[in-house]
Amino acid sequence: MSERKSYIKPGHALSIRRQASLLEINRSSLYYKPVGETPENLQLMRVMDLLFTGDPTLGVLGMQDELAEMGYRYNVKRIRRLLRKMGIEPIYPKKNLSRLGQAQYIHPYLLRGLRIERANQVWAIDITYIPMKSGFMYLTAIIDLYSRYIVGWQISNTLEKETQTSLLNQAIARHGTPEIINSDQGSQYTCAHWVDTLKGLGIRVSMDGKGRATDNAFIERWFRTIKQKHIYLNPAQNGLELYEGIDSFVDKYNHRRHQGIGRRKPVDLYRNAA
Repeated sequence: MSERKSYIKPGHALSIRRQASLLEINRSSLYYKPVGETPENLQLMRVMDLLFTGDPTLGVLGMQDELAEMGYRYNVKRIRRLLRKMGIEPIYPKKNLSRLGQAQYIHPYLLRGLRIERANQVWAIDITYIPMKSGFMYLTAIIDLYSRYIVGWQISNTLEKETQTSLLNQAIARHGTPEIINSDQGSQYTCAHWVDTLKGLGIRVSMDGKGRATDNAFIERWFRTIKQKHIYLNPAQNGLELYEGIDSFVDKYNHRRHQGIGRRKPVDLYRNAA
């Protein structure tokens, strides 16, 4: 939707009304400016992200208890709304509460028992909330599971599904097409836009089991690493500073030796196997 809105040009020969009609955009949405969160809520979101990074099993009630221990006393309604805005969902066994219309796009987890032995065999994608000094953004990243190489990443100010396919297309243009892509069952991935894009590219679709902590472990671990070693230590003033900081971190991560892959560098393992 945000991409289509960018095509609207004031002063064009076609009226704004006509442009919006052709692009199937509600004209009133062009004039709506979303209200930002208050400084109090932004601080609360930063604290909740720290707590969730340390314990991804925290639900709304658990989060409320942890916050109360720190002197933050907020009702369940506020905590639940902000967690949803942050895109945070606790990891624990639960019933399948996927909304009707999305269930048809949920795919099985294909990695159980699969021997991953080459680059571009399996990529994993996910999105996470990133706090800044004033405001927040979302970081999407794609990791190659064989080499642990970050093949692509981007920051955005929305959770829209189009940002995911945009990043995917950029990564493919640069590194080639993977055989499988694994994701969670977030709304960005359990939709026709995501599934049809992957199938159109000949990529097999894999999704985590609902509430399973280990299925997408590598990208989740990388998110914890960048938050603990960079984001929390260097809160960005603005989007440009955030971009430059993440860009530097990813470059160092890809070119640094990691014990989990035999003290080799992701970039060397990826390029030698690709």
